[in-house]
Amino acid sequence: MSYKKIIPCLDLENALEMAKFYNDAGADEIAYFDSKATKEGREANIAVIKEICKNVDIPLIACGGVRRLEDIKKMLYAGASKVCMKSAALNTPELVTEAADRFGSERIIVTIDLSECKEPVAYAEQLKELGAGELLLLHNNMVPEYMDIVNEIKNRVALPVIVSTYSTNGEAICEMLEKTNAESISLYNLKQMDIMEIKQECRKEGIPVNTFESAVSFDEFKLNSDGLIPCITQHYKTGEVLMMAYMNKESFEKTIATGRMTYYSRSRQELWTKGETSGHFQFLKSLKLDCDKDTLLAEVSQIGAACHTGSPTCFFTDLVKKEYDNTNPLKVFEEEYDIIVDRRNHPKEGSYTNYLFDKGIDKILKKVGEEATEIVIAAKNPDSDEIKYEISDFLYHLMVLMVERGVSWTDITKELADRR
Repeated sequence: MSYKKIIPCLDLENALEMAKFYNDAGADEIAYFDSKATKEGREANIAVIKEICKNVDIPLIACGGVRRLEDIKKMLYAGASKVCMKSAALNTPELVTEAADRFGSERIIVTIDLSECKEPVAYAEQLKELGAGELLLLHNNMVPEYMDIVNEIKNRVALPVIVSTYSTNGEAICEMLEKTNAESISLYNLKQMDIMEIKQECRKEGIPVNTFESAVSFDEFKLNSDGLIPCITQHYKTGEVLMMAYMNKESFEKTIATGRMTYYSRSRQELWTKGETSGHFQFLKSLKLDCDKDTLLAEVSQIGAACHTGSPTCFFTDLVKKEYDNTNPLKVFEEEYDIIVDRRNHPKEGSYTNYLFDKGIDKILKKVGEEATEIVIAAKNPDSDEIKYEISDFLYHLMVLMVERGVSWTDITKELADRR
């Protein structure tokens, strides 16, 4: 099913915190508009784009500071899913074609400012010919003419359209989506908005939006004698079990509607949304039902500590424990990477890692090259142990290089995931 996307624009001065908030609060994508880069004629702040992309799961649209193909490349390589340009497309139309050919038209958005463009429909047609994959239509005021122009562009140009509004009113946002039939809407008011609330308003109006909807009715669950169902909550990335609480029908439905974990307190005999008093909210990522339909498993993004004691998890008291190898192969790379970062930041005398950092990039590159060659040689040897050792040596030196150049395993895994 095709959903209408809601895309908040980030406050330039507080972009990272807003990005984290909207990542959990129901936004489909986020837009980072570097207005200073546009006004001052400098390059976009690539470091900010990188930091945002490291901390969010939803796509980022990077806007502002585009003048040449190299700018677009830097933004995309920093993690942006799409790049939006305005003046660059007007001043250098061939840049749109170059970017579409190099990176794919689906990653190139071009802005049409309806308060400046005299022939927006004709310009939209030209942009499609140039290779733009999506259009962002800006305006100063939400007037009937804006709706008419958007509809005409939609009818004449078969490209996805993002409309824009400064409104925070859910009804007005729904009306614009409905009357323009645009694929997305960008929210330019820079105060934090409850996106899930806006989406619930859209659903009431029959506008398809991406919200939670349970595949099984609560009435089909097997409840305990109090009419409740236990819910085990774990972190959606690490898999760590955070807590266990109970839900009734009302708390379950509120969780689905708001995207924030809401439970039923047996002691207080009332609903409680986790984090309402502490700020340690749990934002729902997925909800599963077990085979007997009598237990829920929630995967959440946890803000702060899950336990009222301040512990990250409620399960911190060991009762019995057997010694065993609990090495998680999926975490080894990150843990080793963190050790290398710590060694760079807190040098130790006699450390080989610090020796490499002290010698600089040329020495590190030389070692990476040598270890890669050793893998090739070892691969010709029937002894599998040798290649295991050489690959380990190579990966260590590769991580030193990654730390030196500010590349993380998250950067690599995201890039690989995007290629699937």
